[in-house]
Amino acid sequence: MAANQFNAFSHLGVGIGLRIPHYDHILSETPPVDWFEIISENFLVDGGRPSHILEQILEHYTVIMHGVSLYFGSPRETHSDHLRGLKRLVEKTKTPWLSDHLCWGSVDGTYTHDLLPLPYTKGVARAAANKIRETRDFLEVPIAVENLSSYVEYRASTMTEWEFLSEVVESADCGILLDVNNIYVSSVNHQFDPYEYVDNIPLERVAQIHIAGHSTHERFIIDTHDRAPIDPVWKLYAYVISKIGHTPTLLEWDARIPSFEEVHCEALKATQWLDSVKSASLPLKSGGHG
Repeated sequence: MAANQFNAFSHLGVGIGLRIPHYDHILSETPPVDWFEIISENFLVDGGRPSHILEQILEHYTVIMHGVSLYFGSPRETHSDHLRGLKRLVEKTKTPWLSDHLCWGSVDGTYTHDLLPLPYTKGVARAAANKIRETRDFLEVPIAVENLSSYVEYRASTMTEWEFLSEVVESADCGILLDVNNIYVSSVNHQFDPYEYVDNIPLERVAQIHIAGHSTHERFIIDTHDRAPIDPVWKLYAYVISKIGHTPTLLEWDARIPSFEEVHCEALKATQWLDSVKSASLPLKSGGHG
């Protein structure tokens, strides 16, 4: 089992995303949740209901910031106003780390508000790593980058996705937010072995894990976060945990959101796997996943 230099938060177990339909239940019932993940951009405006809700949540829970618009792969520098807003939020939440996606989404000041995959080349990896380091130095908080689900590939790519992710995080000396559902989605869409992906990234850099559900279509599957994870995703999660040990894990459910109890119950399935690795003496073998 790899020694995880980026996961110093073994006391944090299973979290869920803080979502509007659940605000009233969380504030009135104070359910036993290890931590909540917020979408950073939803809480950058001072004052108003989001800020008021966040202040109440922070009285009872650990909050971890997860962003959707740093665009580490975009060619231009991140807007300074956005970085200053993020830094104020980092100071307010005292987030132990901040995560965002290894993607691009803006050109010449125009933002797509989407998470677009990058060409897997040494040059792009180098540029993304530089931007990650600069962002970390400004925000003064550890950063973990998330692997995407993807639906297209670039002819210009000279590396596999896992080689590219490894190149970026090693060069940036940052952590990984490993989304096992995204690995599974991309493996189906691009026909690679998801276990080969896991076996060939620096697992000692995994600071956090995401699990989620997706939608299946005739030719591809889409990372929709609108249902519970399927068995192959849970199996891949179990494999990852067997290799790296106890790691903070978040269930994402962002569309067609059911009751808090249903989301929380699904998230707690991860607890069974986290507890099981505490006493396990041997990890699963790569050839044993079926």
